This record gives sequence, C-alpha cells and structure tokens, in this order.
Amino acid sequence: MDTILLEYGWVLIVLVVLEGLLAADNAVVMAVMVKHLPPEKRKKALFYGLLGAFVFRFAALFMITILVDIWQIQAIGAAYLLFISIKNLYDMKKHKNGGDGHVEKPKKQSGFWMTVVKVELADIAFAIDSMLAAVAIAVTLPELGDFHIGGINGGQFSVMFLGGVIGLIIMRFAATWFVRLLDKYPALEGAAFAIVGWVGVKLVVLTLGHEDLAIIDPHFPHSTLWKTIFWSVLLLIAVLGVLIGIRNDKKKTA
Repeated sequence: MDTILLEYGWVLIVLVVLEGLLAADNAVVMAVMVKHLPPEKRKKALFYGLLGAFVFRFAALFMITILVDIWQIQAIGAAYLLFISIKNLYDMKKHKNGGDGHVEKPKKQSGFWMTVVKVELADIAFAIDSMLAAVAIAVTLPELGDFHIGGINGGQFSVMFLGGVIGLIIMRFAATWFVRLLDKYPALEGAAFAIVGWVGVKLVVLTLGHEDLAIIDPHFPHSTLWKTIFWSVLLLIAVLGVLIGIRNDKKKTA
C-alpha cells in the first residue's frame, strides 16, 4: 500500500506540473480576452471564466469517454482561437498603418457578459485538452479501491481532480499577472495574440491526430517531439514579443 500511495504522490506532482503548463497558455488567452474591460470587471470576468473552467473540467472527467470521441469540439475551439488571433493581429496592423487615411472610429469591444461567453467557449476546448492529458497519465496508476466515477477508478479520478483544481488555481494567478503585464506593456499585446493563435494551432494538431480522423499519427500530439516544438515556439514568440515591446517603448520615449 505504501508503494501505491508513493506512486500516486509522484503522479499527482507530475499532473500539477502538467496542469500548470497547460494553465499558462490558457491564462494568456483569458488575459487577452478580458483586457479591454474596466479593471473591476476584469476580476469578475476572470472569476466567471475560472468558475466555468472548473465546471467544464469536472464535467469532462465524468464524460471523458464520450467527449474523447467528439473531435468537432476541439476543431471548433481551434477555429475560434485562430479567428480571434488573426482578426486582432490584422486590426492592430491596420491601426498601426493608419488605415486608408480616414479617422477611424473607436473599435467597439464586447460587453461584459459577451466577454464571459467568449472565455467560456475557449474553456470548453481547454477542458477537454486538460482532461485528456490527465487521463493519459492517471490511467497508468494501479486502481485504488473498488468504486468508480464516470467509468474511471475512484483513486485515479481523485488524482486527476486534485491535479485539475491545482492547475486552475495556478491559472487564476497567472491570468491576473498577464493582464497586469499587458497593461504595463501594451506593445506585448501583439505577442499575446500570436500566442493565442499558436494555442489554436495546438488544438488543430490535436484534432488532426484524433483517432476518428487520423490525418496525422494519433500519438504525435502527445509526443515529446510535439511538446518540445510547441513550448519552444511559444517561448520564442514570448521572447520576441518582449524584445519588440522594449524597442517600441524606446522609440516612444526617444
């Protein structure tokens, strides 16, 4: 029993790290989505977003055997993130170039509840991504106890649930920090939207590797190679964004 509990402890640590990494890119998306809101409403939008993330992840644990067969959910999530990334990067470039010379009207931003809805839509795709990763690790554990929840052994379910909750806590603080960072360094907004697009590409890869499609090797989206590529490119985008932001700030102060 001691050996089993030790194994559970190590897997929980791995899941916390994994959920923390997944929470980082989720947090960037949430921060970008709520940035246009007044400060007091941002906190509320992030709260509702995280509440939705908790609900969707909890539901995904119960329904994982069903959700894993619905590749369309991840496809919609991918399309959605790519759309908001490309649209906002295009709008930023258009604004920077001055458009066609006419005075542009201020861009109408989404209201509070529409922003919350957008965050929740992204949460649905993220929940499936997060829980699939958690299930893939937790099912390697020996079963603990005779009870099952949602078709998953109770012990394994408990580890996944704890890992997911801790990941959400990390996301909460990370999202708040990203919002403050974007406020302090507006030039980083372009990099943030680029990261959103790259997370969309991540969901595209997951969709293409779905067993029902198998357009690419189903094991590739979960391989060390793809994870290395994803995080390397994400880090590169972040570094370039910081460097470009510093350069732009120097130009403004010059």
